[in-house]
Amino acid sequence: MATTTPVRSRSGGAAPVRRRGARTHGSALRPGVWLPTAVAVLLVGLAWSAIAADQPYLLPPLAEVGAILVEDPLLFLANAWSTLSIALLGVACGAGTAFFLALLMSEIPVLRRAIMPLAVVLNVTPVVALAPALVVAFGFGMAPKVIVTAIITFFPVLINVTTGLRSVSVPVLHVFSTLHASRMEVLLRLRVPSSLPYTLAALRVVFPLSIVGAVVAEFVAAGSSSGLGTMIRNAAATARLEYVYAAVACLAVMGVLMLALITILERRLLFWHESQQRTTS
Repeated sequence: MATTTPVRSRSGGAAPVRRRGARTHGSALRPGVWLPTAVAVLLVGLAWSAIAADQPYLLPPLAEVGAILVEDPLLFLANAWSTLSIALLGVACGAGTAFFLALLMSEIPVLRRAIMPLAVVLNVTPVVALAPALVVAFGFGMAPKVIVTAIITFFPVLINVTTGLRSVSVPVLHVFSTLHASRMEVLLRLRVPSSLPYTLAALRVVFPLSIVGAVVAEFVAAGSSSGLGTMIRNAAATARLEYVYAAVACLAVMGVLMLALITILERRLLFWHESQQRTTS
């Protein structure tokens, strides 16, 4: 139930004003919000248990997966941190480079025509095939894995930010032109704020995608000694399925937490945007 605060109207009466935060938290507790997800999770768990009981070599029992996580949580935490470090560094390099190039391309059309075809070629190139060459070039440390993750996260940010920077309303541009605003002022005060919804939408994609990129890099990069991807590869080679799915569960939790972080950041920064107005209305 939404909390209301009485305020005086023009006629002198008390007019209730809804508190958006209280309304949002109240709606999140309604059974219609969480019950479908709970039922879906329960059905998946029951189906998993039935398959595991009939085909133990296909899926391990959920109790065994949970027991592995409880018995040695530090092992999974250490490997999760290794994978997360690669993912975050890859996002920082890939998304940061893409954002900077998008800014330059928005101001220099010739640069956009030169870089965009190369970015498309890089996007359709199977990055996994480059991993062995990157290991030869950069050694057996984190560098080749970070580069693979950065390449995977580069293109979505470049496309979204470029689209956002060019989505400025023409009448608003005319207003800035009337006020004799410089190109830098138009960029910083108009284009960058207008591109913020597109940028955050790209981050909602590339942050979970960076986890995938880090795991794939650990799969194919020689010399990996830590990380959840390395754990999955080694456990699968010895048919220890409970370790495989325990590591997969850790990866799923990491992806959900990263997506939740971006969602919270989006609600904080885009409270003025119509998408958030529809969400909270």
